[in-house]
Amino acid sequence: MNKKLVFIINPAAKNGYSQKVWNKIRRIVDGVPHDVYYTKEKGDGVALAKRIATNTNLPLLLVAVGGDGTIHEVINGAIGHSHVTFAYIPTGSGNDFAKGYKLPAHPAKCLEAILHLIPNKVEHVDSGVISGKTPRYFVNSVGVGFDALIAKKANQSRLKKWLNYFSLGTAVYGVYLVREIFSYKPQTVKLQIDDQRFQFEKTWFVTVSNQPYYGGGMMIAPSANPTDGEFCVTVVHHLSKMKLLCVFITVFWGGHLRFKEVIQFKGKNIQIFNDRPVDVHADGESIGEIPLTIEILPKSWKILQ
Repeated sequence: MNKKLVFIINPAAKNGYSQKVWNKIRRIVDGVPHDVYYTKEKGDGVALAKRIATNTNLPLLLVAVGGDGTIHEVINGAIGHSHVTFAYIPTGSGNDFAKGYKLPAHPAKCLEAILHLIPNKVEHVDSGVISGKTPRYFVNSVGVGFDALIAKKANQSRLKKWLNYFSLGTAVYGVYLVREIFSYKPQTVKLQIDDQRFQFEKTWFVTVSNQPYYGGGMMIAPSANPTDGEFCVTVVHHLSKMKLLCVFITVFWGGHLRFKEVIQFKGKNIQIFNDRPVDVHADGESIGEIPLTIEILPKSWKILQ
């Protein structure tokens, strides 16, 4: 192996399931030189990845072990370092990153594939960057509005932790969908996609996707491709509450696109703004509120795939 192999593990992912999985599969790397680091709290993945990437100029394979939040943090810590290649072992609740980037779903098979593929199957893929004092990168999607509110409520919920014990963690999104839909008020959203400007009334949510999946397997943007140099932007507006529930049922196979109130665009530079605060998530992690400026970064990081 001509790359330094480093694992960053979130042992708390899926209520400790991640640590149990690692304990079972770590024998696969017996005899292979590697380092292991554990996160202890939110933000540790960023700090660890940044420190590891900065402290060496040697070719580095950085493997995130956890959920979508874990790979989100690891990439935010080490993106921009040309000597770093990323890999991922899915041990979280939703694992949309694994679905979107067509990685093995089983952690042991994923680890075996990583060891087998080094150094042969490296692909350059896109990311998105959210402008701000500290730029934030994302690899799955950014959501604005109702879906971001659900993500925030679900991530804060004790119910998610309880459901994770039964491998039903993604069900919490459905619980909060039904709970919040009756009190949420759709917003007017102003949107600029490259040189086109739009205003959408009664908007439930806007999603900017780099790959097809989010929310634990929902195929929100079937045409999104992390290697094509552009985002797929989905706008859902002017829907009754009952019709919105139908959208969230059919989204798992892409059937939501049959609704005329679901509109999609392609673009590279996205601005989303409103006169009122609206929740925002990046890769399922709550990051604040709009206004928001997003830019595609083509071929900006490397993944072992």
